[in-house]
Amino acid sequence: MKIKFILPALTEAESAFWRPIKYSLFPPLGLATLAGYLDPSDEAEIVDQHVMPLDTDDRPDVVAIQVYITNAYRSYRLADHYRAKGVFVILGGLHVTSLPDEAAQHADAIFLGPAEASFPEFLANYRAGSPKAVYASDHRTLHGIPPVRRDLIHRELYLVPNSIVVTRGCPFHCDFCYKDAFFKNGRSFYTQTVDDALAEIDRLPGRHLYFLDDHLLGHKRFAAELFAGMKGMGRIFQGAATVDSILYGDLIEAAAEAGLRSVFVGFESLDAANLAQSNKRQNLGVDYQRAIDRLHDLGIMINGSFVFGLDGDTPDVFPRTVAWAIANGITTATFHIATPYPDTGFFKRMEQAGRIQIRNWDLYDTRHVVFQPQAISAAELKAGYDWAYDEFYHWGSIARSSLFHGAARHQLKHFFYAGGWKKFEPLWNMVIQLKRLNLMTPMLEGVLSRVTSQDDVQETTNAMHAAAVEGGVS
Repeated sequence: MKIKFILPALTEAESAFWRPIKYSLFPPLGLATLAGYLDPSDEAEIVDQHVMPLDTDDRPDVVAIQVYITNAYRSYRLADHYRAKGVFVILGGLHVTSLPDEAAQHADAIFLGPAEASFPEFLANYRAGSPKAVYASDHRTLHGIPPVRRDLIHRELYLVPNSIVVTRGCPFHCDFCYKDAFFKNGRSFYTQTVDDALAEIDRLPGRHLYFLDDHLLGHKRFAAELFAGMKGMGRIFQGAATVDSILYGDLIEAAAEAGLRSVFVGFESLDAANLAQSNKRQNLGVDYQRAIDRLHDLGIMINGSFVFGLDGDTPDVFPRTVAWAIANGITTATFHIATPYPDTGFFKRMEQAGRIQIRNWDLYDTRHVVFQPQAISAAELKAGYDWAYDEFYHWGSIARSSLFHGAARHQLKHFFYAGGWKKFEPLWNMVIQLKRLNLMTPMLEGVLSRVTSQDDVQETTNAMHAAAVEGGVS
């Protein structure tokens, strides 16, 4: 059997001449995970349209397309193209689970929810000549799953080829979370065995890892055992955690000892009413400042996530949020316009209230306003969102934010990391076009080196210089 896995581009804005770095960070790990279930005699390829051209003149036996909301229309066009040639097309992913009736019009089979159990079932059915039209997740476990087919990933095309997932889902159920709907029928959070996770880590070359888990600290015992096993492996890694998990016990200290150097934190809003309305209970009554101080004391950089346009937001939310993030030394910030993804509680509330204004899925990218906000106009929301990014990543703001850490802390790496992420996009584009992103990985490792004392500042400077020389960019 010949099977082709495709991740269509998530945005129409891409061209052969401009490739934003955020779409060249991670390989499509979900598709590579499914490929692990194939037989050795099967022929497989993974095509990520963000980093490579897509040839549609071929005729494999099966085409499997991963569908997100902003690539849904492109996914459907591809599916229709291959089906017209007699190819068996399967569609899966977040958008398919959210709107199965829509997706089913373009597929021979659709997959609802995670596919650790349903994809092997499909393979058996297909080989027997009796595939089903719908495969739903009914048994959720990561125990004994086959190794990810990393041989199908073109590592040189990604800044962070060593992405890894050791859990699925999240223990929380935020009202606006697109992924929460993906796990709605069955267990919403589960983990690998620690031994399997450590074995997967051991397979990865180099030092740097990025855990793509929604909440790496979500299962306390698993996380503690994972970090204990990683201690001494010489790894540096990034991941995501909630504010409350940063404050309980000494788990974040164990993560830092294992190599955690940067963490994505969903602050989302500084308004308690917004948090309550969004069912973001893990943030309610939690001391943001204490969590920030704890991370900075450990030399861990923060990527803060913020949502604009919730019902409690008025026009002052933009300067207030940005000023807070700068004053607290947030290294990088990800701003979002509140987006009511289909099948979420947020969408259902907005739909019932008649506040959904746009149903063009291409615009459901958290950069466009698709519903009617309550205390602010749509135009003000869009303008404020754009202003927030410009202001936060202004050179003056980056410099002021780096000063939060004090001379003995990680001012230098804050400045380089924040500036490098947003201010050097032409350089990133050039490296992407040359297909040499792997040359930048040593520099990333240098910037992520640990800094917790005055003496370490010079060590970080030396590490960054050495990484630049090693990567051939000095």
